Amino acid sequence: MTLPPWRDWLFSGKAFLASMLALYIALAFDLPRPYWAMAAVYVVANPLAGATSSKGLYRALGTLIGAGTAVFFVPLFVNAPELLCLVVALWTGCLLYVSMLDRTPRSYVFMLAGYSLPLIALPVVGTPEQIFDVALARSEEIIIGITCATLVGTVVFPTSVGTALSARLRGVLGDAAAWAGEILRGEGALPATPLRRQKLAADIAGLDLIISQLSYDAATRDVVPQARELRGRLLMLLPLLSSLADRLHALKAQGGLLPPDLVDLLNRAADLLAGPPAADPAQVDALIAAIAALRPQEPADWNDLMRTSALDRLGEILALWSDCLCLNAAIARGRHAGPWRPRFRHRKVVGPARHYDVGLMLFSAGSCVLATLAACAFWIASGWGNGAGAVMMTAVACSFFAAMDRPAPFIRSMAIWSGVSILVSGVYLFAILPLVHDFEMLVLVFAPPFLLLGLMIPRPQLTMLAMLMAVNTASFVAMQNRYSVDFGSFANEGLAAMAGLTFAFVWTLATRPFGAEIAAHRLVRAGWADLAETAAGRQRGDHATLAGRLLDRLGQLIPRLAAIDDRELARVDGFADVRVGFNIVELQKTRRAMAAPHLTAPHRAAIDAVLAGVAALYRQRAATRRMVPAPPELCDALDEALRLVAAREGGEARRTLDALVGLRRVFFPDRPGPAGDFRPARRSEPMLMAAE
Repeated sequence: MTLPPWRDWLFSGKAFLASMLALYIALAFDLPRPYWAMAAVYVVANPLAGATSSKGLYRALGTLIGAGTAVFFVPLFVNAPELLCLVVALWTGCLLYVSMLDRTPRSYVFMLAGYSLPLIALPVVGTPEQIFDVALARSEEIIIGITCATLVGTVVFPTSVGTALSARLRGVLGDAAAWAGEILRGEGALPATPLRRQKLAADIAGLDLIISQLSYDAATRDVVPQARELRGRLLMLLPLLSSLADRLHALKAQGGLLPPDLVDLLNRAADLLAGPPAADPAQVDALIAAIAALRPQEPADWNDLMRTSALDRLGEILALWSDCLCLNAAIARGRHAGPWRPRFRHRKVVGPARHYDVGLMLFSAGSCVLATLAACAFWIASGWGNGAGAVMMTAVACSFFAAMDRPAPFIRSMAIWSGVSILVSGVYLFAILPLVHDFEMLVLVFAPPFLLLGLMIPRPQLTMLAMLMAVNTASFVAMQNRYSVDFGSFANEGLAAMAGLTFAFVWTLATRPFGAEIAAHRLVRAGWADLAETAAGRQRGDHATLAGRLLDRLGQLIPRLAAIDDRELARVDGFADVRVGFNIVELQKTRRAMAAPHLTAPHRAAIDAVLAGVAALYRQRAATRRMVPAPPELCDALDEALRLVAAREGGEARRTLDALVGLRRVFFPDRPGPAGDFRPARRSEPMLMAAE
């Protein structure tokens, strides 16, 4: 077993210092519940200074909203506790739903505002005249804790968010370069993208969390636009790599071996991508010029179309890679070096569009509402004086883990370790604290458990557990200026907390037993339905918006596929669906350009037939929930459209042709390409930037 690294020791010491400072200030001002200040430090503590600042701000806002709501509702329903319970449950569920719509750290504002209402309002139902004092005290004490955590985190050996982002980017760029190298050197040129490579979409989407915290760090706030631009370009790179792998596979399948001049070019590109993190612009220019020299000016047959498409994809990949390295260098410096002209300018990169499973989110929020109402009903029916504590813990547990596919195991862990916290708190209250007579001694006796928990927080697999242990221990010790402890009250409060967590566990086990399978299937069906609607012309979107939705779904799907064993889902190639989406959008643009000179009525009819066939295929997949193979009729429609469009000249015709080629390769990768001459009737311009 290895000892924790020095950074973990530093963080633990800083968190403990901030918690003791917050406790000292709260005690000095004789606030009624100074332990709230201490607990608040461990709620917002993070090894990264910017993350601590952002979460502290969001916690302060959420607490103030919840406190203000409590001050408003408690006097209003002072004589109707049943209605107050209904309001509390609905408020908690509605704010929880809003928080799930915001997949950034800012969502914490809404979730905290939701469950702060029961935390503040329910304990004073019997003494409503105290609601303002309690709300004010909680706000003051939590803000003291937040201020101390932020101050210590940013002043005492701060760790910049940029450091963590740079480390993540090195990993993502390294994985992307490794995949590109496999494709370019031959072993990774496959028609379907392996699942381990699709995982890159989830890794890149995960950068959102760190990027959203850059603006709260003084050292990195200047590079937020570059970080977002880099994320979009990295996501755009993935379907292009998938497309290049498919085209190279097709060329090998037709000819056995690639031409020597193309192999040499691919090896040079692989060397560039595997090289240093600062690519030589002249080297990139030379490769792009070599690509232009190898590109067939007038593709004569299917093999030429494949070669042209592969070279186009390679040029786009090199342009994107050069942009990514420039942006990564700017982020590493912590500032932008000045005006920057991207190489990849053909179209927008992946946009910020996101996919939300509104049905599952409403179900999760509704489950939280009903659980809170059921706990309230038990409290009122039993007349238990400490029953409010059970309701509070039910609301907190259901809110904390609402976004999980299976929250029950997490709530069970929360209940177990909360029980351990209660036991530790009991030892402190009845065996250790009676021997403490000054603040210095208090710091010494608190140091062992809280320093140990602080060492656990930086480890992702232990973060939630350690944070809950620290917060619960501080809360159950309930440190105040004067030692006044009653075992009956302590036992009742502990029993109420355990009752609430146990009920939340049983409730979620009964109402949400389905796990990741249903969420994964719904994600896949939503993607198929999206493509069907786009092909049918009911959704007007550009490449960036559609790709953003499709890749966001893929980023949500990949972690779930790792947790389940489903052969049908394992066949899904998310990058192929993104490529289909690009090609559909390109064909829809062509279809809407009714006056386009390269389109006659037969051409438009052929494109309509292709789009109708694609829409029907994805509707069938969504309806049957299976990867239904594309029908032969769609292949015939694609081949007919290819022949008609290939006879036309001009850049628009070339882009339409490449979109049809992309669809033909996605749906029928094992069928030989259509025979015939694909040269236009008159000499046309070289193929321009096209779809996938």
